Amino acid sequence: MKAQNSLNRQSHFLGTKVRNLRKRNGLTLEDLSARCVKVDAEDAPSVSYLSMIERGKRVPSEAMLDVIAQVFQKPLHWFLDDASEEEELKPEKGSRGGINGMVLEPSFLFSNDILQIAIPEMLSQTGTSGHQFAHLLIRAHQEHHQNHFPDLEKAAEKVGQKRMPLSVDDLLDICKDVGVKIKWFDEPSQDVVDKAGVKSKHIVRSYSEAPSVVRINKALKATPEKLKYDLAVHIGHKVLHNSDGEKNIIASDNRNLSSLKRDDQTARDSLNLDSQHILQAWRDFECSFFAGALLCPKVPFRQLLDRHGYEISVSKLIGVSESVVMRRMTAVSSYPHWHYFDAYNPGKLKAVYRGNGIPLPWGNMRMVEDPCQHWAVFRMIGIPGNTPVAQISVLNQDGVPHIYCCESVKVKDMAGNYHVLCSGIDLNPALEVQGENAVEIATALQKECVRRGGQAEIPNAIKQHLLTVARILNINWIERGIDNGARVICSRGGMCPRQPTCYTEKAENRGSEVRIPTAQ
Repeated sequence: MKAQNSLNRQSHFLGTKVRNLRKRNGLTLEDLSARCVKVDAEDAPSVSYLSMIERGKRVPSEAMLDVIAQVFQKPLHWFLDDASEEEELKPEKGSRGGINGMVLEPSFLFSNDILQIAIPEMLSQTGTSGHQFAHLLIRAHQEHHQNHFPDLEKAAEKVGQKRMPLSVDDLLDICKDVGVKIKWFDEPSQDVVDKAGVKSKHIVRSYSEAPSVVRINKALKATPEKLKYDLAVHIGHKVLHNSDGEKNIIASDNRNLSSLKRDDQTARDSLNLDSQHILQAWRDFECSFFAGALLCPKVPFRQLLDRHGYEISVSKLIGVSESVVMRRMTAVSSYPHWHYFDAYNPGKLKAVYRGNGIPLPWGNMRMVEDPCQHWAVFRMIGIPGNTPVAQISVLNQDGVPHIYCCESVKVKDMAGNYHVLCSGIDLNPALEVQGENAVEIATALQKECVRRGGQAEIPNAIKQHLLTVARILNINWIERGIDNGARVICSRGGMCPRQPTCYTEKAENRGSEVRIPTAQ
């Protein structure tokens, strides 16, 4: 009787342990049920009952639990202990790597019904809009799958027939073929001020006027690479969703979301969570990915990158923007450990991709009080000119030092706002593939940088290791980054490992908006 009371009280921990044991041993629910039948057919749980036990919805009898314990060769009292397992199973990452998740226990508190009630309340209390939450979900999905969406790639290849480059006329012909009618409008950029009082420029690039009718700003004719992207996005809406998803406009400004409603009431409604926000944001993502795949089909584009050592300047060879090239790199490269940022000053990440799990240096949903000023993407904002800069950085990720290399370039959006694009990779996995101790190398480089005030020439022994992987990966800007030396960076200024710390100014004295200082 005492054991059964313990079972009732600890059912959610028990279910977690059963599920983790089953998965760790590579068993399906059907496998485990069959194993239990072999032990004791009378007390063995069915597949459906096992599922409910694992989700904390049913409590097994002592006899049934004893059968399960025999299958896993565990004592009965092990299941009654409410302590977590030493090695809990975490949500699986994408097959090619990516970000980690966390265990959500007790599982019954994270059921669909409870989450559907709790999430809107959480967003309301934290001031998170429905659009922001939608984009957070999509980014997590994108990073989990390492930016690989073969169905979208195939749809784009079918329409574009893997041609590269595509001209504006080619895309206008495709618009006709899929039933998209283009109309032009003339609207200049406007001055806007955000909630924090930051001034910037805003311009409407294109939007849908009616089903299968798209309005394009004549100003785009002066920037064919941006015109081609907009046309490709609207082709995606037609091909993937039969124009059903064309409710947003494409605009250029420094706000976190590029898709802004033309209807002010709809914009106000976006502050609330609605399933339509999630659906619309997902369709926008699909069409954006489709556009990149249409303009830069996977195989021809990867071959182009290989021929030119992954230089960002290949954008000029095929007439697309640097942004499209840098985002597509993360999707077509055979090396999976990429990140991509699109940063506006002050403190705004408009686009984020972290397939290599790199920590976020800024939030793209709220301001951060102590951003590290040594990230290349942020230093570039304060540097005159638009020459690309390569940087080798050492950053602690989950307490382990990683060596990153990135290429950053400052560009101007169609409205005239400067922003910085940054593509980068984690070099630790590449070092490990060569049989090197990546953590040991990264630790040595980090110590050298700290010893010299935060940045240093890369020691020859480490330089040779990095040159080897740069040439194997065939990424030219890694070699340029090596020549520039290495810097220690951190996920937050308050965690600065430099000695003395470079973050000396108190965040509370800097106001709610944080501007990244110019390079020293």
